[in-house]
Amino acid sequence: MQNQRVLVLDFGGQYNQLIARRVRECNVYCEVKPHSMTIDEIKAYDPIGIIFTGGPQSVYESVSPHVDPALFALGIPVLGICYGCQLMAYSLGGTVAAATEATAREYGKPLTEFDTDCSIFQGLPASSVTWMSHGDYISQVPDGFAVTAKTAVCPTAAMAC
Repeated sequence: MQNQRVLVLDFGGQYNQLIARRVRECNVYCEVKPHSMTIDEIKAYDPIGIIFTGGPQSVYESVSPHVDPALFALGIPVLGICYGCQLMAYSLGGTVAAATEATAREYGKPLTEFDTDCSIFQGLPASSVTWMSHGDYISQVPDGFAVTAKTAVCPTAAMAC
């Protein structure tokens, strides 16, 4: 399908261009755009999927970047990475909390356990070392979501609906 496009919405993370490159390596056209795109601009772009990047903010702070909640009603699949995943949880009624050294704060290479029944993790081993760097965590997923990956200290490393 030649006209497939993925939209990468940038929330200030350092890996936005790497994410876009990986999508392009799958022979899917994509562009990195600012998170402030309007719903009309997103509709006009007509993506088959949207990726929210990471970022340095905390979603519960009043100055943090957000999206129009109407985006989630467009019927377009959304993949949130780091801040993007926390933003989805927060925007859809879940809870995002500050981590402490004793709870879910991570930096480095923890062992991550995956729910390989989840389509995004099918074909992966049940556990693998991943890179993490976060000071917040999803303490409660939104209604309709399930936890699909976790680490020893982070109860929600990934979620899906």
